Amino acid sequence: MFQRGFKSWCETVSSQYRKELRLGLNDPMDSYKLAALLSITVWPVNEIPDIDANTLSVLTEKDKHSWSAATISLNDDHLVIINPTHSKARTASNVMHEIAHIIIGHEPARVDVSEDSILLLNTYDKTQEEEADWLCGCLLLPRSALLKIKRLKLSPEKAAEEYGVSSDMLRYRMNVTGVNRQFKTP
Repeated sequence: MFQRGFKSWCETVSSQYRKELRLGLNDPMDSYKLAALLSITVWPVNEIPDIDANTLSVLTEKDKHSWSAATISLNDDHLVIINPTHSKARTASNVMHEIAHIIIGHEPARVDVSEDSILLLNTYDKTQEEEADWLCGCLLLPRSALLKIKRLKLSPEKAAEEYGVSSDMLRYRMNVTGVNRQFKTP
């Protein structure tokens, strides 16, 4: 699925950013603090000045489940626009996922407007999405933190709360990293 060495690179990147943020290797990482470190602006869509009320209604009410976050880049400046209707844990993951695309160097999505004023969004390809998912997971829950969680026998609820992630994200990381298998946990 990934190029040889990609997963190890992600763990190394996670460690390096933890060090820059003066965190321990197993400490929770706040996606907003990493964004600030990288000079990435994070903006809830409802805080965008002069956004059309109808557009905002579609994005935060009528069609709020159809999107999570998007990155707009101009040269070396990046703006991550987030859906403010998502939970705090989901938002942390959404922001970190967008940061992961930037760290990896993926070309950001392109947004066009058709002649009929329909928004057309060209998204990342499947491989890029999978890479961003993996790095996002390493940034939020590095393998060493997962091992710590298991060794301390933290409940999934307590661990998810401590790391600011959803239970789904915690379960996913425990499974894909092999930590559950290592500790023989379903």
